[in-house]
Amino acid sequence: MNTTETTMKPISALTAISNELKSENCEKHGNYSSRNLYKTVWSTCPKCAAEQADKRRNEEAEKAAQERHRAWQKRLGEAGIPDRFQNRTLDSYSATSEGQKRALAFATSYADQFDESLKSGRSAIFCGKPGTGKTHLAVGVALQIMKCGRCAMFTTVQRMVRRVKDTFRKNSEESEGDVINMLTYPDLLIIDEIGVQFGSDFEKNLMFDILNERYEKLRPTLLLSNLTAPEIKAFLGERIYDRLREDGGQFVPFDWQSHRGS
Repeated sequence: MNTTETTMKPISALTAISNELKSENCEKHGNYSSRNLYKTVWSTCPKCAAEQADKRRNEEAEKAAQERHRAWQKRLGEAGIPDRFQNRTLDSYSATSEGQKRALAFATSYADQFDESLKSGRSAIFCGKPGTGKTHLAVGVALQIMKCGRCAMFTTVQRMVRRVKDTFRKNSEESEGDVINMLTYPDLLIIDEIGVQFGSDFEKNLMFDILNERYEKLRPTLLLSNLTAPEIKAFLGERIYDRLREDGGQFVPFDWQSHRGS
C-alpha cells in the first residue's frame, strides 16, 4: 500500500502542473500559450516545434531516399555513368558555334525544368556525328538532376541487350522482367549508341519494351545516336519515335564537326 502511494504522488503532481499555462512570445510566430511540463520546464512555441518535426521528417525521408538510390546504384554495375564522363558537367561544356550554344541551352533548360518533365515524360533525341558532345551534355543533365535527388542512369543499347541475354542462363539471378524494371526505375534514362549496327529484331523489340514502359510511366529518356532523324525513326519504329516527340519532346541536332583530336 505504501509503495502504491509513493508511486502515485509524483504522477499526481505532474498531472496538476501540466495544466498550468502562461503567455509567451516567439520572435518568429508571435504570442502562444506555454504549458508547464514539469517544475521549471515549459513548452516551446508549437509552430516552431511543428517546423522542427517537419524538418526531421524531411531529413529522414531524404536519408531513406538516398539509401534506396545507393542500393539501386549498386545494382547498376557496368550500366552507370562511365568514369571518363563523371566530371562532364554542363558548366564544363565549351559552346562556341551557334549550334553548340543551342544544344547547351536546351540541355541546361531541360535539367533546370526536369521536375516538369517528370510530370509529362518529356524526352529528347541527341543526334549527330561522333565527337560533337552528345554524351557530355546528356551526362551533364544527369549530374545536375542527381544533385537534386533524382535518379539517372547511363547505358548503351549493347549493354542492355547483353544484360537481358545474361538472364537466359540457367543460373541467372535476374529475369528479363527484372532488367526491364531496372531500366524503367530511374527518373532519367540515357541510352547511347542507338542504331550503331541498325539492330536485330531482338534489339528493336527490347527497345520498344523499355521505351514503351517508360512512356506509360512518364519517365523521361534521352537517346543519343550518330544516325540521321529518318534512320532513327526507322530503327525505333514510328510508334515509339512519335511518343518520344510528345509533350514537347525535341530532336536536338549536333551538326558540327567533331572536336576530338585526330
